Amino acid sequence: MAEALPVAQVLLRKGDWGEATEFVTLDYDARFLRRKKLVCDSGLGFVVDLAKTTSLEAGDALQLADGRLIEVRAAAEDVLVVTGYLARLAWHIGNRHTPCQVEDTRLVIQRDPVIRHMLEHLDAQICEAVEPFTPEGGAYGHGRTHSHEHGASAHDHGHDHGRSHDHSGEKAHSHAH
Repeated sequence: MAEALPVAQVLLRKGDWGEATEFVTLDYDARFLRRKKLVCDSGLGFVVDLAKTTSLEAGDALQLADGRLIEVRAAAEDVLVVTGYLARLAWHIGNRHTPCQVEDTRLVIQRDPVIRHMLEHLDAQICEAVEPFTPEGGAYGHGRTHSHEHGASAHDHGHDHGRSHDHSGEKAHSHAH
């Protein structure tokens, strides 16, 4: 009979914990979870079983039942590095609810051909890169409550921004605000 995997039910935010004994490296999408089997960089398997779906951030730690800490690291992934008039570009990226890593001299987003096309028409300079993606958590605390995909399908909003706007040409998704 296979031995049961250790379980992590406690998430400790960056700066709220001591030293990790293990590390788990996850891309941005994989860091949004509630219950999932994961494998540490060392090969140790474990199960995350959090009370609610949560956005894990680089530097957070998952605490196993025996007290061991597993540090979350952001995996390198395909991104677009955006430079130009950052305030204007950031506004357009945010208006499309696209996760964005905001830095002093650049914006970093996941590779998305629709957003790339829009940014090119706004005179952005764009280069492809492979690096850890750690976007802003939002104005209402850690994490995210939804994500967007872009394409040619329908789009449904379940909330009000206070203004009408069009997301034509995007894939269907919903919002939980």
